[in-house]
Amino acid sequence: MRIGRPLTGWILGICALASGTGLCAAGLLVWRYGAGLPDHAQLAGYRPPVVSRVHAGDGRLLAEFAREKRVFVPIEAIPHLVVQAFVSAEDKTFFRHPGIDLPGILNAGLRNRARRDADRRPVGASTITQQVARNFLLTNVVSYERKIKEIILAFRIERALPKRRILELYLNQIYLGRRSWGVAAAALNYFDKSLDDLTLAEAAFLAGLPKAPNNYDPDRRPEAARARRGYVLRRMLEDGHVSAAQAAQAGAGPVAPRAARATEIARAGHFVAEVRRRLLREFGEAGLYGGGLSVRTTLDPRLQRAAENALRAGLIAYDRRHGWRGPLARGDPDLPVAAQLAGRVPADLPAGWRPAVVAAAGTEEARIRLADGAEGRIPLAELRWARRRLPEQLLGRRVGRAAEALSPGDLVLVERLAAGGDDGAPADPGPGPAPAFGLRQIPDVDGALVALDPHSGRVLALSGGFSFAASRFDRATQAWRQPGSAFKPVVYLAALDRGFGPSSLILDAPFVIDQGHRLGKWKPANYTGTFHGPSTMRLGVERSRNLMTVRLARRIGMDTVADYARRLGVVERMPPLLSMALGAGETTLLRLTTAYAMLVNGGKRVVPAFIDRVQDRQGRTVYRHDRRACPGCAGEGWRGQDEPVLADDRPQAVDPRSAYQIVSMLEGAVRRGTGRTVGAVGKPLAGKTGTTDRSFDCWFVGFSPDLAAGVYVGFDAPRTLGRSETGASAAAPIFRDFMAAALAGAPAIPFRIPPGIRLVRVDARSGRPAPEGGAGTILEAFKPGGEPVARAPERGGGAERVAPRRPRDLN
Repeated sequence: MRIGRPLTGWILGICALASGTGLCAAGLLVWRYGAGLPDHAQLAGYRPPVVSRVHAGDGRLLAEFAREKRVFVPIEAIPHLVVQAFVSAEDKTFFRHPGIDLPGILNAGLRNRARRDADRRPVGASTITQQVARNFLLTNVVSYERKIKEIILAFRIERALPKRRILELYLNQIYLGRRSWGVAAAALNYFDKSLDDLTLAEAAFLAGLPKAPNNYDPDRRPEAARARRGYVLRRMLEDGHVSAAQAAQAGAGPVAPRAARATEIARAGHFVAEVRRRLLREFGEAGLYGGGLSVRTTLDPRLQRAAENALRAGLIAYDRRHGWRGPLARGDPDLPVAAQLAGRVPADLPAGWRPAVVAAAGTEEARIRLADGAEGRIPLAELRWARRRLPEQLLGRRVGRAAEALSPGDLVLVERLAAGGDDGAPADPGPGPAPAFGLRQIPDVDGALVALDPHSGRVLALSGGFSFAASRFDRATQAWRQPGSAFKPVVYLAALDRGFGPSSLILDAPFVIDQGHRLGKWKPANYTGTFHGPSTMRLGVERSRNLMTVRLARRIGMDTVADYARRLGVVERMPPLLSMALGAGETTLLRLTTAYAMLVNGGKRVVPAFIDRVQDRQGRTVYRHDRRACPGCAGEGWRGQDEPVLADDRPQAVDPRSAYQIVSMLEGAVRRGTGRTVGAVGKPLAGKTGTTDRSFDCWFVGFSPDLAAGVYVGFDAPRTLGRSETGASAAAPIFRDFMAAALAGAPAIPFRIPPGIRLVRVDARSGRPAPEGGAGTILEAFKPGGEPVARAPERGGGAERVAPRRPRDLN
């Protein structure tokens, strides 16, 4: 007994000393590695980055923006089966340990000693909490220092957060391969299912992925994927989550992933790029690429397709008028076609276009071989347009033989012909040894088309170029060009507000102005080079008379014209130079089209809008284009009541009566003037052509009562489009084709006439009152007091003479 008591004391003392030493060592480790660690409290409010989605106006997906493609799911919505699978696979004592699994750490330490001797990577024993600490607050560098920090943070996290919150962070943060961040995204990418629809086998497979997703990809390594799934099922069986029969059934057969169904996506590259720029300005990169925004845009996919088709067809038609620039490259007709085409085929070819190599060229046709080995032929009728392009937009002689256009080895683009070929020739004249194709080329000219709702400013369609894949430059919003005569309605609108009327006479005659010593004399001229003497304002608009416009602008003052250009948003700070009246200032297609929209909507100011509404990840609206209050739009019992009426709070930009007078004149430009080609649509349309000096840029901007659209055609590096090209030939056909498709099946709605307008029958050329049914008679719009009146008969009898009463004539 006497010997036992001192021995016991020594043992207890040694144990106490060891414990104290261990506590001191642990304290030193915590002090050394715990100082400066990230603040774990931030996890309490952490929201993992979530993909932002952009939708068209009809709900179809346009684009997704994300650095980590993740769908966040709260822990309450994650099925218990999925939770059990991940806990069994990764951390079976998760709901019992304080943050670390001490037996697991000791076991890993023993295993790592042997692995270190074999020069193998050490294994960890990280709990789910430790993985959260590493994934959110630390790095993936393998070191004992990181492991110690991980353990310290795990203890802190367990004290700060409940277990379910830790598990929620983990299941939504982990990377599971195939660009899947979080379990919800993985369920969609591997099995095209929501979490609720996963089977036991599928949940077990996903739970086995965190360790090394690429090593268990079921397509590349099916046996490894199946073995890993079996491991998880055994762990679930050991933990009592499944029965032996369930585990055996789930483990039978290979892992069978199913590709996600293709999401119906509306294509609108330039439109989406503009939306992205606006979202970045409003919400920043973090908000756009990780904020989980739901963006509803203004895009109408039907009108977008019509816009892209019309623009592409118009640019191709222009390009063919100006000849053949030659093949994509020179190849060898005897070598494999696919190898020769690599890297030489333009991106985003129009539908149906295919690359080919010319095998032989004779008199009546050229023989071609396609990349898939098929053969075809290009008839001579399909080569007539391919005249050699010469400098200054001139063309070489007409093609009389196929060999004059193509040579063996030429790498070209072709399109299989259907019902009919070019130039009225049959597509495939009779049976032949190979199908017939037409020769195609990518236009080097470019352009844009934009369409918007004139009453709200909502942009319904936007095509900023021939191909978004080839050029992301948006010629509708980013290209600043001279609008030419398309600017003239601004001048005439200002004059109408200054007392002029549609029948006011303006002298169409030579005009010279001395601009000073530096600029010299300026002598504008009409496009035709002719003069017509005193003419009505209506004729000035319909026939696009330059001299009348300049003389009118000088009379009302360029400061007034600049003020109206600013009101309509065409040009913010326009210098008061007379040349600006002819569209010498620079603007964008979107700005000019918006100005025209204000004319047809009654002079109300509208701002172009690409986004209707933005919601955050909780579904709260954080942006809305239409900010008007609507108390009657919400609440119960709305069904059966009248539709709520919203107040019209749009500011009045110009007099609605003057705006309608311009609309009427622009309608005349379509019926009788420079925009006659647009009249083929057969619906009430109005608009104006625009052609700049030497035909560098061509425009057509116009509208129906409820749709405004603008078209621009030009080269990115400005040069002439050709001596004979104008807005009427290059841009108006594109507008016509778009409007024909956009208004197909719609009723022919006339333009709305505002109060305060009087319609008087006049002669379209002279502006004088005319009898009903007379040749050239139109209904002209006048403000009260500005309409023509009949004069009393002169003494001595004779016929009654009539003359318009005009507030101002300009001679």
